[in-house]
Amino acid sequence: MAALGGDGLRLLSVSRPERQPETAALGGPGPGLCCWVSVFSCLSLACSYVGSLYVWKSELPRDHPAVIKRRFTSVLVVSSLSPLCVLLWRELTGIQPGTSLLTLMGFRLEGFFPAALLPLLLTMILFLGPLMQLSMDCPCDLADGLKVVLAPRSWARCLTDMRWLRNQVIAPLTEELVFRACMLPMLAPCTGLGPAVFTCPLFFGVAHFHHIFEQLRFRQSSVGSIFLSAGHLIGPVLCHSFCNYMGFPAVCAALEHPQRRPLLAGYALGVGLFLLLLQPLTDPKLYGSLPLCVLLERAGDSEAPLCS
Repeated sequence: MAALGGDGLRLLSVSRPERQPETAALGGPGPGLCCWVSVFSCLSLACSYVGSLYVWKSELPRDHPAVIKRRFTSVLVVSSLSPLCVLLWRELTGIQPGTSLLTLMGFRLEGFFPAALLPLLLTMILFLGPLMQLSMDCPCDLADGLKVVLAPRSWARCLTDMRWLRNQVIAPLTEELVFRACMLPMLAPCTGLGPAVFTCPLFFGVAHFHHIFEQLRFRQSSVGSIFLSAGHLIGPVLCHSFCNYMGFPAVCAALEHPQRRPLLAGYALGVGLFLLLLQPLTDPKLYGSLPLCVLLERAGDSEAPLCS
C-alpha cells in the first residue's frame, strides 16, 4: 500500500464502491415512496383498529359489558392480523430487517427484565404526586392496602370485571401491539429512530379521539375534561396499564387539598426526578441489542443517534 504513493491511495479511495442502502441493492422503491408506504400502512392500521370498535351497532354506552365483550373480539382479531401489515410493508419496500418479525416487533427475551421494570419505575416516579394524593385520600393504611391488593379474592373480582380487563389488560396489549410494535419498524427507516418514537404516539392519540364523540354523545363529561383525558401516550404495556389505572393527574384537586404544600412538592419532585432519570433509565445499552438498529443499518441509516 505504501508503494503506491499518494496518487495510488487517491485512486483506491475513488474506485472503492460506496455501501448502498438495502432498498437500492434489492432494486426496491426509493426513499420517498418508502415513506409514503410507511405512512399509509400506519394510517391503515390505525383506521382498522378504531373501525373494528364500531362494526357492532349498539345504542349502549362504551362501558356496558355487552359492548366491551364485542369490542374485545374486534380488537383481538385486528391485533392478531396487524403483523401481516408489517410483512406486506416489507414486501412493498424491499427492506429486509435482518431479524425475525417477532424480534423486530419487540418479542424477545434479551433485556426482558430491565424493559419490564425500569420504564414502569420511571413512570411511577413521574406520577409521584398523584400517588401521594391517592395514599392521602385512601381510608386504609399501607398494611391494609397491601392485604387487599394481594388477596386472591380481589384479583378474582378484577378478572370478572369487564372494565378492568379492558383498561388494564386488553387495551394496553392490543394498542401497544398495533401502535408501537407494528408501526415503529415501518416508520423508523423513513423518519429515523428518534422521530419515529415520537410519531407513533401521534397515531395513537388521534385514534383515541373517537372517545370524545362517544362521551359527548352519552353526556359523560364536559368538553374540557374530555380533551384532558383522551389518550395516554405511553409505550410499554405495563406503563400503559399503570397510566390507565391512575388516569390524568388531578391537579385541580391537589390545589384545593388540605395538605396542598407537600402534595404540590411531590408533584414537582416527581417531574424533576423524571427529567433527571429519563436519559439514564432509557439508555439502549440497558436493554440489549436493538433489532431496529439492524433494520436501519440495512435500510442505509447506519449512523442513527440512538444506535451509535
